[in-house]
Amino acid sequence: MDRIMLSRALFKLIRKAVVDLPGDVESALREARNRERNERAKTILGNVLENVELARRESMPICQDTGVLVFYVKHGTVLDKKMVETSIVKAVQRATREAMLRPNIVHPLTRKNTGDNTGVKTPIVYYERVEGIDYPEITVLAKGAGSENTSTLGMLDPAGGVEGVEDFIVDSIKKAGGKPCPPTVVGVGIGGSSDKAMYLAKKALLRNIGSHNPDKEYSDLERRLYERINKLGVGPMGVGGDTTCLAVHVEDAECHTASLPVAVNPQCWAARKAEARIYKKKIIFL
Repeated sequence: MDRIMLSRALFKLIRKAVVDLPGDVESALREARNRERNERAKTILGNVLENVELARRESMPICQDTGVLVFYVKHGTVLDKKMVETSIVKAVQRATREAMLRPNIVHPLTRKNTGDNTGVKTPIVYYERVEGIDYPEITVLAKGAGSENTSTLGMLDPAGGVEGVEDFIVDSIKKAGGKPCPPTVVGVGIGGSSDKAMYLAKKALLRNIGSHNPDKEYSDLERRLYERINKLGVGPMGVGGDTTCLAVHVEDAECHTASLPVAVNPQCWAARKAEARIYKKKIIFL
């Protein structure tokens, strides 16, 4: 696949991400509405679901904040990274021109808007080499500022144990309140280093709702956190209720004996992501 074809495929991927909420997220929202006991919260969840259907029908962005786009590229032994990154930039620029993306990207200090959602080291692209595939598999995550601004990192005292980890995560979501537009998907990264933990927390948002960490220690932690967070009473958009989060996803890495990095990266109810396999002559959405 040449750069032009790849750019077109990536544009379709971006469009799908910002217009068509993934089925696992929509199903979780419907289940939350059906079991919600707070009438205001039930009404908000109903409005959210109407918005999801309208965006899909009218082919318009689900939320006005189309966020910062983060691309995750899985690839085999051979990949032309320059072509991939050039194609991503072209696709993002086109999506901005065609009003699929709001121009969100600015210089951090001067706040001057680049106008096309591209700039220095932006869009963000991560690579992962995977044995046995001869095609790139690309996922795009749209991360709005409301949820991103409530991200937290703690370099915890290992002596606090699992209880200290749990309390830190729950307290982070409690302090965030309605700012990240709950109900959220809570991404958690545990271990590694400070930067690795933050990377894992965001990558955790790519998992489908209903999936669990394969390590029983972490899957049990996910379930406990889900229960504790939903007992906080923050509720949809912070109005109170039974549903503060739709899921908790924990990703992990080993760490130094003297440290315990824990990162929390919530994603708003509009948990927008899209994934595709890019072949030479076609694109298959996953």
